[in-house]
Amino acid sequence: MLLLGIDLGTSSVKVSVVDAATRQCLASVSYPDVEREITARQPGWAEQDPRQWWLDVRQAILQAHATQAYDPQAIGAIGIAYQMHGLVVVDEHRHVLRDAIIWCDSRAVPHGAEAFEAIGPERSLAHLLNSPGNFTAAKLAWVKAHEPDVYARIAQVLLPGDFLALQLTGAATTSISALSEGIFWDFAEQELSEDVFRFFGFDKNLIPPVQPVFTAHGAVLAAVAEELGLRPGIPVTYKAGDQPNNALSLGVLEPGEVAATAGTSGVIYAVTDQLFVDAQSRVNAFAHVNHTADQPRLGVLLCINGTGSLNRWMKSVAGPQLSYPEMNERAAIVPAGADGLLCLPFGNGVERMLANEPVGAHLHNIDLNVHTPGHLLRAAQEGVAFAFRYGLDIMRENGLHPTVVKAGKTNMFLSPVFAQAFANATGLTVELYQTDGSVGAALGAGIGAEVYATPAEAFARMERLQTIAPDGETAIYEAAYQQWKELLLSRLQSGKKLAAQPREGDAPSGVRFVEAFLPQQ
Repeated sequence: MLLLGIDLGTSSVKVSVVDAATRQCLASVSYPDVEREITARQPGWAEQDPRQWWLDVRQAILQAHATQAYDPQAIGAIGIAYQMHGLVVVDEHRHVLRDAIIWCDSRAVPHGAEAFEAIGPERSLAHLLNSPGNFTAAKLAWVKAHEPDVYARIAQVLLPGDFLALQLTGAATTSISALSEGIFWDFAEQELSEDVFRFFGFDKNLIPPVQPVFTAHGAVLAAVAEELGLRPGIPVTYKAGDQPNNALSLGVLEPGEVAATAGTSGVIYAVTDQLFVDAQSRVNAFAHVNHTADQPRLGVLLCINGTGSLNRWMKSVAGPQLSYPEMNERAAIVPAGADGLLCLPFGNGVERMLANEPVGAHLHNIDLNVHTPGHLLRAAQEGVAFAFRYGLDIMRENGLHPTVVKAGKTNMFLSPVFAQAFANATGLTVELYQTDGSVGAALGAGIGAEVYATPAEAFARMERLQTIAPDGETAIYEAAYQQWKELLLSRLQSGKKLAAQPREGDAPSGVRFVEAFLPQQ
């Protein structure tokens, strides 16, 4: 039996076909070849067209078939991983009503803040484990307030993965894990949140039927199967957000285990059996893929919006002619600490770990006689590592003290500079594995289809490729991090002063595209 995994990212869609018996990936395809753009009609906004997602999924599946590495008719189950916290709304005919408001969109922050105060911080944290922030429920509130004609036509509210499953099967479902990432779920009452639905004035009928993560979420429609060369009736047996799925793909399922990823966004994801709460909602807890009321499994998620996105931007500015491996080689020539050049990587929407303050991205201490494009490239990767350290310290404040983190050897972890900087800045030992989100989604489908008796069985043959421990340069990184942190705190304070004194002609808060890369004196 073969398993098909779909990973809906921000930049592209990746699909993999895995042999269920051997756990070997037979084919893996990403589509498109160039990164999909994010539509930003105003600063701080971020949207994508769900219909384009579906077109990309279809093309990726057909290109995977074209490798002729397997028999498409042998595919027996499908799993889906997807970018978290997005809002997709469809009408009664299941037609998309507007572009999806995706994870890094900041417009709903005021709606989330109002809900947090109205529900009450203590009750909100005790029941939701988070402030509504700019998560899916708050995004729906923005649509209700600013696009009432659209809101009136909504028949169902979907997360991005729910939408893809709907296109494949014609059936809409969701899960506690998905509802928790949208801040629709009450963990204390184990039901849809009365507080959230009452405050925002939402109808609970907008939410699809709630099912376990690992179960049949519908069967592939005959017309879709014919177009995609699949057998009709294949079940979609797994759906999860990209970060819970990344943890699953690394076998991170039990309390104390930790996963990391550094794709478009960067994440540390720690599993706990406690109903974890950060009083300022800087790091967030959601139901993990194996969460149940009897055996709680929460994923505590630290998110940095601008990791791979910063790396891509810096490449386009400092080395557009270079491949990513060549870019990493240029960065490696520069000494640790980038000769004093510091980079704040916060240029992709407001950051929850910075209390939703719009800091923007910045380069600091540029010396025109010293710093080269290689310095820019290294400073960007070190800046991301320092952002991980800053967020990890928040997790440590809340009683989480990991020593080892698992990651797939992909995205920014392909860079030796970044991987070592991450280890040195955080003090964590990094274990790199041969896996990715689409393979994890495929194996998740196998769990849902009961090919494997347990999730642990599905990942029993996972291969560790490399271990990276902090080395002799930790003192250099610690000194550089303290300078970086001082710069960040000064920018945070400056941002608060500016917010308190708005000036005529000020742009809305959000991504500072122009100011972001000017040196600060």
